[in-house]
Amino acid sequence: MTLDTLEDALAAGLVQSARFTDMDWRDLDAAGVQVLDCVFQDVRFTGVDFSDAHFRNCQFVRCRLSHVNLRDAVLEDCRFVDPADKTAGCTLAFSALRAARLTRCDLSFCAFDRCTLFDVVAETCSFMGARFHLVDFHHALSRTKAIHRAAFRDCTFELADLSRLTLREAQFIRCRLREADLHGADLTDVDLRGSDLFQAVTTEARLDGADLRGAEISGLDIRQLASYDGLKIAADQQHILLAAAGIEVCADAEPEPVR
Repeated sequence: MTLDTLEDALAAGLVQSARFTDMDWRDLDAAGVQVLDCVFQDVRFTGVDFSDAHFRNCQFVRCRLSHVNLRDAVLEDCRFVDPADKTAGCTLAFSALRAARLTRCDLSFCAFDRCTLFDVVAETCSFMGARFHLVDFHHALSRTKAIHRAAFRDCTFELADLSRLTLREAQFIRCRLREADLHGADLTDVDLRGSDLFQAVTTEARLDGADLRGAEISGLDIRQLASYDGLKIAADQQHILLAAAGIEVCADAEPEPVR
């Protein structure tokens, strides 16, 4: 598909069963477009408006999305990793995914650099090995007040770099965060129920008010956290935290007989 026919397709609101290789999509208005069953290989998207767009069953290979607007976009069954090299993901830089909805997408080893993910919702997606650098999940209401919102359900963040992010009030329901880097992250009031944090790096992380009920927390050492006031766990998780903190949990001792 040539650039002229691409612009015609965008104007018609539908791009389907097309393959794009080594192209520059620059400053295109693709708001509300439907993109179905397409392959993008070595494509550079710069300043493209994909707000309200709907992507389904699309493959992105070694692509770079810079200053791209994906606000309110819907992505279903899309893959952003090279099928020939499962560790080569795409790069998203200075892009907005505000209120985007992702379902069954593979973003393994993608690099998110200075992107906005406020109110994003992802279900059954993979972010394995992904790197999140200076990504924000908040919306500023004023200079002193902001709201934070994001929801990830049944997603994989194994080996992902989420260090030093502010993830306050986010949902990570039944997510796999094994060996994820959460060093210095602000996880205040985060819902982590049913998630797997085995061997996740949580040094200097803030877990005030976080909900860890039903989560796999083996290796979580509360002594290395920055704070954990109001941390919620279930009764059967107490011994795991105590053991990790070096406290031996023993059976009740029988009192010495009085002589």
